[in-house]
Amino acid sequence: MTKPALKSLLIIEDDVGLQSQLRWSFENYDVLVAGDRETALAEMEKYKPPVVTLDLGLPPDPANASEGFETLGAILSLAPHTKVIVVTGNDDRENAVKAIGMGAYDFYQKPIDPEILSLIVDRAYALFHLEKENRQLSEQNLFSPLQGVIASSPQMLKVCRTVEKLAPTDVTTLLLGESGTGKEVIAQAIHALSPRAKKPFIAINSAAIPENLLESELFGYEKGAFTGAAKQTRGKIEYANGGTFFLDEVGDLPLALQAKMLRFLQERVIERVGGREEIPVDVRVICATHQNLPELIQSTGFREDLYYRISEITLDIPALREREGDALLLSRVFLDRYNQQLKKNYKGFTPDAITAIEHHSWPGNVRELENKVKRSVIMAEGQQITAEDLDLNIDENTSEISVDLRQVRETAERLAIQRALTLCKDNISQAAELLGVSRPTLYDLMTRYGLKR
Repeated sequence: MTKPALKSLLIIEDDVGLQSQLRWSFENYDVLVAGDRETALAEMEKYKPPVVTLDLGLPPDPANASEGFETLGAILSLAPHTKVIVVTGNDDRENAVKAIGMGAYDFYQKPIDPEILSLIVDRAYALFHLEKENRQLSEQNLFSPLQGVIASSPQMLKVCRTVEKLAPTDVTTLLLGESGTGKEVIAQAIHALSPRAKKPFIAINSAAIPENLLESELFGYEKGAFTGAAKQTRGKIEYANGGTFFLDEVGDLPLALQAKMLRFLQERVIERVGGREEIPVDVRVICATHQNLPELIQSTGFREDLYYRISEITLDIPALREREGDALLLSRVFLDRYNQQLKKNYKGFTPDAITAIEHHSWPGNVRELENKVKRSVIMAEGQQITAEDLDLNIDENTSEISVDLRQVRETAERLAIQRALTLCKDNISQAAELLGVSRPTLYDLMTRYGLKR
């Protein structure tokens, strides 16, 4: 039977006798020992122990605490979430308080009682893992505010906040946006966050079904209603009973069906084709279109009364070119996905590919980006994806430059961090060095802008 992995603990102590005593005191831990700062930092880099005990009196100046403080600062810079328990001499409260002020978790005064120190270490270890779980949940929420939605741009985070408000209600919602922006993904997110989440989510695209078949697809039909109707068949709306019905490309709905759809929305009953029975249906309705419905109304291509019935709440989904930094974020996610699906191992994007992704106008939006990345994973020959693999050229058209200095700075910082993480393959230390900031500063900036490794 395989033994469970031991918890990792680093003991930084220059006294050989105390090293042995402490090693035997923590038999339930995988104990690492270091006698000086250099060895301690090497062990930190290699093993990343969650908990450290640190004697402030270290060589080359064991009589004073200066080397201990230097080690403490280096550890917290390298691993800011590590719990450091400072071990001080008798009546050395001043240094203990200073260490806590620098970020140490706790302190313990000599002489050492192994039982009490074990309690402190166990508590620190439990707290470390509790905080780690909370950070992971927080990062997941920042990275993916809603199920299936991958975004970090302010524009899409605003959409996500609106979805979170809409989801608990049954209000009929109209999603507007260009083709490929992810309207069905947003509809699914609304359903997943709603009280109807455990019930069906049924989607149908009006533009994808021939007009003569669309009515029976939506409302179902009775046996003998037309040639080939050999049995009674429920429609998509009826299948969605208790859940959510998503009608995509509602602007392509024929006028004759618009009247029947209006009656369904008003009365919440349907009649199958060839039937006379009114069937009550309890569904939440979400519609979507890339068309300008008010213009269609003016040209008598869409009923005005239906428009107001389906648009109790209207939500605009921004195009990918309007979502700061999301193209690069999504490209990394798609690369990971198709690396796994196609059993490839490409190590990210070259600088020219990153530039091309950032400057391309993406007329096909997220769908186009996904197709480009999938193509590149199939076609690429090097270790990284190039602009040529993506079949992209840098779009020379530039957008209007903002004069809001704060907005320009925040946009530039977010994009710089995403570029650095992509170039360094999510290695935080390398990305921080490339950006010219410390690791804790980079972590703070990633949290601020809703970015995740």
